[in-house]
Amino acid sequence: MDTPIFDFVQNYIKSNTARLHMPGHKGVSFLGCEALDITEIRGADELYAPEGIIKKSEENATRLFDTSKTVYSAGGSSQSINAMLYLSFLKADKTNRPFVLACRNVHKSFVYALAKIDADAKWLYPENGDSICSCVVNGGMVEKALEKLENKPFAIYITSPDYLGRMSDVESISKVCKKHNIPLLVDNAHGSYLKFCKEDFHPISLGADMCCDSAHKTLPVLTGGGYLHIAKDDKYGFSQNAVNAMAIFGSTSPSYLILQSLDLCNKYIDERIREDIKICTEKCNEIKNIMAEKGVPCVSREPLKITADFSEFDLDFKTHFRSFGIEFEYADNDFVVFMVSPQNSDEAFNKLKKSFENLNIKKNKSIEGIEFEKAERVISIRQAIFSESEEINVEDALGRVCASPTVSCPPAIPIAVSGEKITEKHIEMFKKYNINQIDVIK
Repeated sequence: MDTPIFDFVQNYIKSNTARLHMPGHKGVSFLGCEALDITEIRGADELYAPEGIIKKSEENATRLFDTSKTVYSAGGSSQSINAMLYLSFLKADKTNRPFVLACRNVHKSFVYALAKIDADAKWLYPENGDSICSCVVNGGMVEKALEKLENKPFAIYITSPDYLGRMSDVESISKVCKKHNIPLLVDNAHGSYLKFCKEDFHPISLGADMCCDSAHKTLPVLTGGGYLHIAKDDKYGFSQNAVNAMAIFGSTSPSYLILQSLDLCNKYIDERIREDIKICTEKCNEIKNIMAEKGVPCVSREPLKITADFSEFDLDFKTHFRSFGIEFEYADNDFVVFMVSPQNSDEAFNKLKKSFENLNIKKNKSIEGIEFEKAERVISIRQAIFSESEEINVEDALGRVCASPTVSCPPAIPIAVSGEKITEKHIEMFKKYNINQIDVIK
């Protein structure tokens, strides 16, 4: 597997060319990476009009992920989410107001994307909720939801894996989508590596028409590096406009550091990743076994995500794990999420093992389920986001209309969606997730 982008930059550094072009640091070391940080000079190709080394590198990624087209993102999955919705919206029937049928645990970038294309969402809800992060669905649930709709959505949109590592039945959902001739879009931000596990769990392999991967979340790629993947059969012709779609929502100055890391990752995937994931999975399973011995449920289905369910325990687990020199990905009042990759050292695994071995806990709380509010929509998502807003205390928000979604990242899942009237249940949920101020329309 060649690395055309990385090789070009290495040769440019060796050439000692006078850098009378952007960026302003001119390759002089401040952080230490500046020599590698170039712009789209002669020979470097262009991300949104690739004809040379970027095109070649993306073709390498396309082969590795077995897609019809894989396009690089230097703006994470957020950029790809915008592009997926835009591409499917182009083919929507505009006779009635277009909408997406989406699982309710969408990332807020999904809401912003709908505002940009001026489309709406109708929601799929989990059958048994315990976190705003999860909305696990299957083909039967999607089929029932479609039967209740007067008009057909222009896409089905799910998040799998979700922030807690739970996974929906992409394969059965894909069959329903194909039956109704509706594209299936998957936010696979947390699952880039799933293609290379012993069992291939990647959404494209399971029948999705498009999906986004945040490569930087689970692969050795710099923050912001991601992919837009389009299915091998590309029955909707999304590949034709994919690069233009990414250009609409991306910076005209994409990071060349990110592009090099995506390029080098191809070589790593080709040469080592499967064996590394196998070994890493065994290490994760060892920790999950210790959790089971301690009576702590692990709710993640992902091989390389460890999500501990502390909903029945009265424990300051954030302080506990940090006392062992561990920083976790996400924690709320019930769950703590550890994101693992083959790049974690044995020392890191040993710290995590010891932290669970030294847990001294007993169940002393009742489980409190959560239910997403099926709120009244007052105005469209676009109208709400493009309206003048003000920030107010949560206690004063009853009856007001949500403007931009207010939620921290992670998990960046809206409790109230733009354009919805805020209810008492919303306010309870805001408090549960420690959100004290929200944006409402003036």
